[in-house]
Amino acid sequence: MTELAALVDIARRAVEVGAGLLARAVPGEVQAKGDRDFVTELDLEIQRKIQDYLHAATPQIGFLGEESGTGRTADPDAEQVWILDPIDGTSNFIHGIPLCAVSLALVCGGWPKVGVIRAPFLGLEYYAAEGSGAFANEAILATGTAQRLGEAIVSIGDYAVGTAAGAANRDRLALTRELAESVERVRMFGSAAIDLAWVAEGRTDGCVILSNKPWDMAAGVIIARESGAVVRDSDGTDHSTRARHTIAANPALAGELVRLVAESVS
Repeated sequence: MTELAALVDIARRAVEVGAGLLARAVPGEVQAKGDRDFVTELDLEIQRKIQDYLHAATPQIGFLGEESGTGRTADPDAEQVWILDPIDGTSNFIHGIPLCAVSLALVCGGWPKVGVIRAPFLGLEYYAAEGSGAFANEAILATGTAQRLGEAIVSIGDYAVGTAAGAANRDRLALTRELAESVERVRMFGSAAIDLAWVAEGRTDGCVILSNKPWDMAAGVIIARESGAVVRDSDGTDHSTRARHTIAANPALAGELVRLVAESVS
């Protein structure tokens, strides 16, 4: 077994631990992280459990979790680091919307090498390792086949919240308008992990997320790439943890979608 294959197995077992907690739980106490941004006791518990599991299995690899105070310590551009979002789509979870997932990636020097996403309320698990393809519930993934934006379903990331939301949302609203005039349908799922996984699976043809938080993106990026999708920053360069934005699409649409984003945002 190659090193990455062994690490995929470790990541899948770690995510299974978190997804089991997510599937059986109610949100618990909800704490505000910022303006309209929340964290639950369950986010923190899942992060602790997964961090402990990974430390025991791979003590040589660093760890970065979304939730501060329990493991948000490693550099996302380190030589090897596990990056975790314990509940991607926390607001969905709080409101009983099943579009939420545990998302874990192994990132090496800013480039994701292994990714696992598990959405327990949908019965879906996605995983990939660099050079080995991408899978959903053991089936091989491949991107959709839309050849032009007019026949494409494209999802977008959440609108911004917080003190700088007004300025950030001007770009998001401008992008939404341009997409609404160009694609078959625009969708917003509220989970970046699901956005990217569904591009990989061909449920959607592209996604545009005007941010790049590593815990949100890293697992989905390697899963999308291994399915055959193109994942870029808005300047057209290959996506990494240093990218500004996150754009994924099947190869026929990627260039056109990057151009549309570049023309829409400041």
